[in-house]
Amino acid sequence: MLSPRYKRQGALHLFASLSVADGQVYGLCQTRKRFVDFQHFLLTVIIPEALRRQVSTLALIVDNGTTHAPKQLEAWLQQQIMEQQWPLAIQIYWLPKNASWLDQIEIWFSILQRKLLNPNHFESLEVLQTAIDLFIAFYNRSAKPINWSYTVEKLEHKLGIN
Repeated sequence: MLSPRYKRQGALHLFASLSVADGQVYGLCQTRKRFVDFQHFLLTVIIPEALRRQVSTLALIVDNGTTHAPKQLEAWLQQQIMEQQWPLAIQIYWLPKNASWLDQIEIWFSILQRKLLNPNHFESLEVLQTAIDLFIAFYNRSAKPINWSYTVEKLEHKLGIN
């Protein structure tokens, strides 16, 4: 008797960023998830968008994952600013370990998960990438800043501090 088998098509990694000013999401799918892929995302998506918007200071909020190469990222970005002569300052804010829930892009990832990825089945990585790209474009048509309602008081209450 033959049993149905799942055929793995590979993996697709979404590098994404959320503009807290207007809620716009920027994404790039890659087949790997390494520091060099994150650098590519910054150089081809995030920094060109910041320059297009004439942002004077780009604030990046990132977790301490190896993809972000905490020991290398800041020096690499400063080198890029000098070499490319970008009229841009970049500030990096590192989230505490195990606190990715503080990152607003995680809220958007939850929306992506609920609205697109589950329970759908995608025939190929190309179909999945197209679906993600279309979802980002659809989301951005009505995007607005996330109304961050979690307060220090709520956190202290949850932790039993007050």
